[in-house]
Amino acid sequence: MISQQQTQKQQLKILPQQIQLLNLYFLNTLELEQRIKNELEENPFLDNATEEQFDESAPSAKDAQDYQDWDEYGYDDTPDYKSEYQNYFHTDQTPNVALASYTHFKDEAKQQLRLLNIAEEERAMAEYIIDVLNNKGLMDKPLDEVADDLSFHAGALIDVEDLRKALKIVQSLEPIGIGATSIQECLLLQLKGMDDKRPDTRCALKLVQNHYNDLMHRQFEKIHHALNIDEEELRVILNLVGSLKFYPVSEEASNYEPKNTIIPDFIITRYGDAIQVNLYTSKSNSVFVNQSLYDQLSTQTSAKDRSSNQYVKSKLQSAQWFVNAVKQREDTMMRIMQCIVSIQHEYFLEGDIRLLKPMVLRNVADQSGLDISTVSRITSNKYAETHFGLIYLKDLFSEGIADKKGEVISNKVIQSVIEEAISNEDKRHPYTDQQLVNILSAKGYNIARRTVAKYREQLKIPIAQIRAVWA
Repeated sequence: MISQQQTQKQQLKILPQQIQLLNLYFLNTLELEQRIKNELEENPFLDNATEEQFDESAPSAKDAQDYQDWDEYGYDDTPDYKSEYQNYFHTDQTPNVALASYTHFKDEAKQQLRLLNIAEEERAMAEYIIDVLNNKGLMDKPLDEVADDLSFHAGALIDVEDLRKALKIVQSLEPIGIGATSIQECLLLQLKGMDDKRPDTRCALKLVQNHYNDLMHRQFEKIHHALNIDEEELRVILNLVGSLKFYPVSEEASNYEPKNTIIPDFIITRYGDAIQVNLYTSKSNSVFVNQSLYDQLSTQTSAKDRSSNQYVKSKLQSAQWFVNAVKQREDTMMRIMQCIVSIQHEYFLEGDIRLLKPMVLRNVADQSGLDISTVSRITSNKYAETHFGLIYLKDLFSEGIADKKGEVISNKVIQSVIEEAISNEDKRHPYTDQQLVNILSAKGYNIARRTVAKYREQLKIPIAQIRAVWA
């Protein structure tokens, strides 16, 4: 029997322009400049104002060049290597001899990637994965986080499984172990590339794959019984594992990284007990709609030419939206940063990590009246310049832990105390997690041992036994 029913339900739909605005929030200063440059090239109704004012009476650099003799220009007694390699070293570390040419391992990996017969989407994801590898060639970021970042950059939803397939492609490149998510996986990739018919290779593969924690804790007796091998065989396997590289890229090669200059998004200045927040650069005043061009074109196009009129109107609306979006982005950034400064006022006065208060995205969202997703995108990939150095905004967010006095402190404070205690320990007799608990307790922080172990792992500090071996 055919029946007709009427239902009422609520749905949350996001407009395409809102998605573009959220993507605009995520951009940092350099990325925003590139986005504005692209919009200026694509939209004729957008224009920008130049901030530099030139004095016509003053001679230009080109005019000054005409008066320079070639001998003066070509032979200035400055060796080429001093200017050629100054970007790779600090001023006091500039070498006195010319450096040999060096190709970065990421460039070599991309060259190998171009020789593979893979789809263009997989190639793009693999190149992005190569770019986010650390200096030692490891993938130290979670794949879901990388997928979110790539989704924002690509403007499309990237599935984690597709990214995992692209990671497998990267791990097949040279050097062996590139793209590994951990030291254990780096060792496994090297062993899988060896002759698996050799008994020592097969046994070493089982050791690293199934008994890695026992190996790190030097529980050789347990490994001896688990693999059912004698002491001589165990010695051979350990020598084989010891010959492998912990990292795909050697430490010497990673030292030739060019200096990364971070351009901040905010400038935070202290005036006595007051904190002032400013944007590093404001783009809302330099980008505007060229209304005169629109008036000129509207008079030239006839009313019957619908396609031309529609094109002109759509480009004008797009230009108006972009100008308003840039202005809204800067207003939102200032609004959120001022809320963060008000919450962390004592920290920005002194710059001491111990004064950092517990703060999550919800706290800033409630105080600013904005959505959590907006706060997350504004604070992602952003830096602030302060009187005590450059800070990453995401580092200001932390959970809270109650101390013995009942006061809630940031877990960043606990991590700093743990890191300071380990840096001052006797390297031959390092502190165990329980000893770290006692040290924290003496300073007024009542923390469980498993919590100390969790924070130690987040700081990428190994256990006491491993630190003793490295000493």
